[in-house]
Amino acid sequence: MSQHIQDFVTTSSELLALGEPTHQVPAFGWVRNELFVQLVELGFRSIGLETDRVAALAVNDFIQNGIGDFDTVMREGFSHDFGALDTNRQLIAWMREYNRNHTPAAHLTFYGIDAQTENTSAPSPRRYLEYTRDYVGLDIDIASAAGDDERWGRQEAILDPELSMGESEAAGRLRSMADDLVDALYECAPQRIAATSLAEWHRAETYLSAGVGLLRYHRVAAQRHEQSKRISLLLGARDVIMAQNLLAIRRIESGRGPTLVFANNTHLQRNPSHFSRADSEITWTGAGSIAASLLGEQYSFIAGSLGRSDLFGLGEPEPDTSEAFLDNRISTWGLIASSAVAAARSRTDTTPQQGYFPLDAATLAGADAVLHISDGAAIRPESIRTPRD
Repeated sequence: MSQHIQDFVTTSSELLALGEPTHQVPAFGWVRNELFVQLVELGFRSIGLETDRVAALAVNDFIQNGIGDFDTVMREGFSHDFGALDTNRQLIAWMREYNRNHTPAAHLTFYGIDAQTENTSAPSPRRYLEYTRDYVGLDIDIASAAGDDERWGRQEAILDPELSMGESEAAGRLRSMADDLVDALYECAPQRIAATSLAEWHRAETYLSAGVGLLRYHRVAAQRHEQSKRISLLLGARDVIMAQNLLAIRRIESGRGPTLVFANNTHLQRNPSHFSRADSEITWTGAGSIAASLLGEQYSFIAGSLGRSDLFGLGEPEPDTSEAFLDNRISTWGLIASSAVAAARSRTDTTPQQGYFPLDAATLAGADAVLHISDGAAIRPESIRTPRD
């Protein structure tokens, strides 16, 4: 096992996907921070997390130019309450300090890769489309067409096809307006980029993509299927948005350096994603499966695993004597080639049940490496190398 990421990064890797088996174990975030420091030293210049891409623009504004108050940015710039996590607070603080001490050409960039969606809710696309309308100067009344935002954002609009806005007259009008905005944004690109900047044009495109993605998500929610099929379709729609975000991020970052992306294994793995629910199987195509098929060797996937090492066919690594560990009291973590890992046979008593996905044979077969943490609860922030310039 290794604790240095350079042993698992190929020269062709432009999008390095680091997975975690659950959001419930902070150790993966602390190790992610340590690995990102190593990747920056290897030329990586951006990171994407499983959080709303539009909201994350405010986080990147803070990282790039110190815009906003740190606590406000962390609260409003992350979806799913991820801005409250100490792991993410440390990451953003370090990225801001790094950029303060480096020239703009070497600046680090932060991205969200997700949409503001869950299986049970999704907002109105109105404000996303209005942002792009204002940028291109198109005279259309989006608010009147969209109607009350609450009708879109309530849980019933996703859970009950009868109450969904996805096939409503309002949705049809907004889809037509979105088409006009796509045409206008690209047609006016030379003039608007000259008047503003390429970064501002990309910002408008990000808002527009979010609005179009939400329209698709609501349309899927309007389809009448049995519940497991509906959940599979909604998860698939969300991951299509995530895949498009990943590809857009790489287009923006292609001349600056590779990107690290961090999310649940199910979003990043190469094989189809699935989980069991009651007596049904939920299956969908994840963002990683889509991105990997389009990027080929430019896409690399490191699967996150958790639990006793003997379940994975691994012996415990030798205690590390570097600054990554205070002493032998903390649990161990390391990177290992996926071919050396056996699929998990069961969950263990030390692993969380909520949102935990043990590595199966198909996920391992599509992984380039595995990040294994033997006891995630024992890894403390001070046990991980402090990010430095």
